[in-house]
Amino acid sequence: ISKGKFAEALKLVREQNPFPGICGRVCTHPCESACKRGELDQPLAIRELKRVIADYEKEIDFDLSITAPEKEEKIAIIGAGPAGLMAAYELRKMGYKPTIFEALPFAGGMMRVGIPEYRLPRDIMDKEIDIIEKMGVEIRLNTPIGKEITLDDLKRDFKAVFIATGTHISTKLGVPGEELGGIEHGIDFLRKINLGEKVAVGEKVAVIGGGNAAIDASRCAYRLGAKEVFIIYRRSRAEMPASESEIEEAEREGVRIHYLATPVRIIGKDGKVSGMECIRMRLGEPDASGRRRPIPIEGSEFTIDVDMVIPAIGQAPETFDVGEIKLKRDNTFEVDPLTLQTSEEGIFAGGDVVTGPNTVIDAMAAGRKAAISIDRYIKGEDLTIDREWEGPQQSEVEVELEGIAKKERIAPPTLPLEERAKNFAEVEMLLSEEAAVEEASRCLSCPGCCECLACETACEVKAIDHSMVDTLEEVDVGAIVVTTGYDLLPKREIEEFEQDPDIIDGLQFERILCPSGPTNGVVLRPSDGKEPKEMVFVSCVGSRDPEHGFPYCSRVCCMYLVKMAMLYKHAVPDGHAYIFYMDIRTTGKGYEEFVQRAVEENDVLYLRGRVSKVFRDGDKITVWGADTLTGKKVDISADLVVLGTCMIASPGARELASKLGIATDEYGFMTEIHPKLRPLESTVPGIYLAGTAQGPKDIPDSVAQADGAASKVLALFSQEEMILERAAT
Repeated sequence: ISKGKFAEALKLVREQNPFPGICGRVCTHPCESACKRGELDQPLAIRELKRVIADYEKEIDFDLSITAPEKEEKIAIIGAGPAGLMAAYELRKMGYKPTIFEALPFAGGMMRVGIPEYRLPRDIMDKEIDIIEKMGVEIRLNTPIGKEITLDDLKRDFKAVFIATGTHISTKLGVPGEELGGIEHGIDFLRKINLGEKVAVGEKVAVIGGGNAAIDASRCAYRLGAKEVFIIYRRSRAEMPASESEIEEAEREGVRIHYLATPVRIIGKDGKVSGMECIRMRLGEPDASGRRRPIPIEGSEFTIDVDMVIPAIGQAPETFDVGEIKLKRDNTFEVDPLTLQTSEEGIFAGGDVVTGPNTVIDAMAAGRKAAISIDRYIKGEDLTIDREWEGPQQSEVEVELEGIAKKERIAPPTLPLEERAKNFAEVEMLLSEEAAVEEASRCLSCPGCCECLACETACEVKAIDHSMVDTLEEVDVGAIVVTTGYDLLPKREIEEFEQDPDIIDGLQFERILCPSGPTNGVVLRPSDGKEPKEMVFVSCVGSRDPEHGFPYCSRVCCMYLVKMAMLYKHAVPDGHAYIFYMDIRTTGKGYEEFVQRAVEENDVLYLRGRVSKVFRDGDKITVWGADTLTGKKVDISADLVVLGTCMIASPGARELASKLGIATDEYGFMTEIHPKLRPLESTVPGIYLAGTAQGPKDIPDSVAQADGAASKVLALFSQEEMILERAAT
């Protein structure tokens, strides 16, 4: 998306999710809570970005052909909600032709009858459900199970059955007066609205509950003309399960929320609601849900005047004859949590009918899990083996946030308040294409590869396979070349320098200079995105420094700092670049001339001496040091400081050396038998060293060593061949 490749992005999303337009509106975006960007400023707007690419597509341009061999086995799915549709999508890709049985006159399940159109327009839903049908999935509408067609009929005619009927029955309040006129239960209220039935509301409406259904009901009542809308919720705002953004929008529309209260009876007059008596609550210890249990406060009763009450405190499944299949006390299905198989073989269940009221994305996940299980069941395979990857996975990716400029998340525009009353027009509007590109550019590319799979498409010989996983193999080899690289000394270990976003190491500055980096190659300082006019480069940070335990020279700092100083000057011609150095070690052809060019042509100023302290001073970074040539103190007020930090042995190199039996020096670098007489040879015959596994060096030296190690390997093999030839003769 950040490159403007919306069509390619949408194709990639649809490989796993056929409903990017739906999810781009109603998904609770749990992925955003794991976004590393949130630790810096705000998470990436993942949901809104997927909506942009879905809405960008005017007509469906999606390859609906099935590449898997067509299979004869028949599969029945009960319910055309998100779980059932997702299962059908996955099974169809596998080559099956599932049949969906839906009781309602429309597909979509609770997405259709439970989510108002101002959140999920019906044309968007119809467009994406149409994909499922065009792929070859049959959806039989107005076909409830339990009357003309029974579960036994499906078990007889189909190889497997997936039950995904949702939770369409509203939970009762269980208080006196619930039978009065003017009581409209939340799910029934929303269903009537979403199916286009005429619904009358009172002037003062009270909604009971704290979930998204309660919020939806309150906002619908506002749109249908209610003058006052209240929500009564028995816990505090912190425990409210509804989406925060939905709560905020409800409040903007004038909905008032009474926390820590619950109804005890509904008051009637002439058979209709005229008021409601409530009691205040306090929070006790956590209950089974993990939220603090609400406890009534004696003597705290109060009454509010209302003429309509909408209970939205929960939902339950609509039951039908399931025979001997085990159900829980709330009529949800008892299933194996890994496979979703019920107590009867070949019958699976998932979504709200198993978990109780849950999110669209969780129902879709259940549909995919069920599809995998059904495919294995039909093939006669083990339903449980190697399925650990299906659940949430803990990321092991670590991202260095220092040096990244803060940039606020771009929020989508919303429909003005004055345009919302008495209509169901979509409230959250679309990000522009330009805004979507800008927002996507906030991504930190944490894993390096975003799995866009463009390389797979471009590789004509199909040598790239992103579905490959790590495997442990035992391989017979005649030689080993160790090239484990290096790491940089962490800045936090240099106590003299503050931890500040504008004090960065060389690799971070290289990333800023890179055209594909966070600033697209424009030199901007991380803290505020301003162009730095005063740059200080500090060499030998940690290296040649016995106090920090690294007395050796890192060898590359002198050259890469001058290179970066020149690149900075090319990017910011009116900027000033200073380099602190101990002595310049230009150990390579043309290196000394390169430094001279920096000084004479780019006005890079060299200061011989050590830096004693670097710290934040208002908008600037102060660098204290001393010029040992003049004996004078140096005090520079800089915008950005780049550190030439010490090269240290790669993490894990010492452990690898131990496994290979190779000796290391006191700093963790692997050692040669003799640097002059037997270079590149480790202390173990047949194992050779190249690059910075052996110690700090630059790229030309590393490449030369790689060539040398390869020559050593070939020489070893030639000697072995000669010995074998002699033995054979």
